[in-house]
Amino acid sequence: MLPLICVLLVSCNEEEFLKEEPLDFFDPGNSFVTVDNFESSLADLYAEKRDMHYGHSDYALHLITGTDIFFNARKNGDDSRFGSYVSILNPTKGLTLYYWTLNYKIISNANTIISRLAVAEISEGDKMKIEGEARLFRALAYRDLVYLYGGVPLVTEELTSPKTDFVRASKEDVLNQIVADASFAATNLPGITGVQDGRLSNLVAHHLLAETYISLGDYNSAITAASVVINDPNTALMTQRFGSLANEPGDVYWDLFRVGNQNRTSGNTEGLWVAQMEVDVPGGLLEGGGSGGNVYERNHVPASWTLNDPDGKNGFLGARSDDNVGGRGVSFVRGTPLLENTLWQNDFDMDMRNSSFNFKRTLTYDNPASAYFGKSALDFRGTVINSADWRWYPWLTKVTTPGQHPTNLYIDQERKLLSNGAASTYRDQYYIRLAETYLLRAEAYLNNGNEMNAAADINVVRARVNASLVAPGEVTLDYILDERARELSFEEQRRITLQRTGKLVERVRKYNPWNSSEIQDFHGLFPIPAKEIEANINGDLEQNPGY
Repeated sequence: MLPLICVLLVSCNEEEFLKEEPLDFFDPGNSFVTVDNFESSLADLYAEKRDMHYGHSDYALHLITGTDIFFNARKNGDDSRFGSYVSILNPTKGLTLYYWTLNYKIISNANTIISRLAVAEISEGDKMKIEGEARLFRALAYRDLVYLYGGVPLVTEELTSPKTDFVRASKEDVLNQIVADASFAATNLPGITGVQDGRLSNLVAHHLLAETYISLGDYNSAITAASVVINDPNTALMTQRFGSLANEPGDVYWDLFRVGNQNRTSGNTEGLWVAQMEVDVPGGLLEGGGSGGNVYERNHVPASWTLNDPDGKNGFLGARSDDNVGGRGVSFVRGTPLLENTLWQNDFDMDMRNSSFNFKRTLTYDNPASAYFGKSALDFRGTVINSADWRWYPWLTKVTTPGQHPTNLYIDQERKLLSNGAASTYRDQYYIRLAETYLLRAEAYLNNGNEMNAAADINVVRARVNASLVAPGEVTLDYILDERARELSFEEQRRITLQRTGKLVERVRKYNPWNSSEIQDFHGLFPIPAKEIEANINGDLEQNPGY
């Protein structure tokens, strides 16, 4: 059945004395009474959103892999990490059901919160804020759905009985619903200084409005919405060293991704919405035992720590919390040639995002017992790497935390050796940074025929990292997508960005050497899950073309 087909426990319409009144357990009738009750339900929405995109499942990586900038480093032609479009984008496979189910769960729970507010005896101010938060979550869920699947069923009321006659709304109708919900949130949520770290503010709503208006072709409204975020006196790109390792060698872009540096309480004025994570804390997602979420370090960092030297002896001490081997990587998610090389060609030595702090392109034998200790392993690529080229490749440091791994993960802290449990990126994760808002407004300006202002916005982002400035005549949608890749890799849901802009198939064919030959035109949308079509016995959930 569709996840939105939920049957809530309600009292039967019988004689008064037959009514059941739950006294020692929660049901929808007694769970939404106080502000604290509603806060608990909102906390669940935060957890659902975070777990969907950063949780334990490999599916949490699939909005990044198999795109123009990341592919399956092991080159497995199967479902894992988009090894095969043909295999994984199948209406009967788990991935297509994963994002459908979890997003509709968020929508269902948000609808319940909104419905129960109508009869709750709490202040009108609290009602408006809670409804704004719930409606923004609903808008964010429909954002995922509309760009992944196209038009989908619109459900904006709490369902209290089974429903099996859903129909797909048009893409435009879904986008307009996102605008309605995000507009309500923009009006009723506090400003960014009025919320705790990790909570939604009115600026997140304006950011979402900017993106959605672009999809609707209303570029003036998109520019206005993005400008609210950019012009807010409490937001600014970080341009000076800051945070937990500010006195260590590095740069300001590197600082953005060190432990403890993502939230406003660290002095960061750039993070607009940040997923909150804690290690070995119930509900914190991250675990020192290796089964937690946010496993970008494990998946992206290459397994170079396993390489022998040319004599066949251990060239490395093992997995280490440093910027040489970068942790305990397993070489699953590699950057495409576009990300590793092409994007930087004109600015290779200037762009801070390609500095040695942020993009690791060297590898040194670190085992003192090796005759090659201190030498570059890359000088012997032909004998120790090429036979298994997935064991080393250039990698982005933003996914790891050198020298900042949790204490319990070290088996030898003096030498920074890590246990097998090291897997996650052990810090909070950006959902939205101000840099993305600038790039959204640049997209809106470009679509509105104003290349000069589009270039100006892009150049704010590029100036911060000492990159050469772009001329107005050079700005295209592809240039903006390239800039998003340079700035937002592992932060944005790249697949959603490409499907939103209609560029997924084109750019995978052009830039992804592993998936280019098999991707088909219809892969620009996910299929509607077969399970949902079959359960909808009294309606018509039309399948997307090609499936």
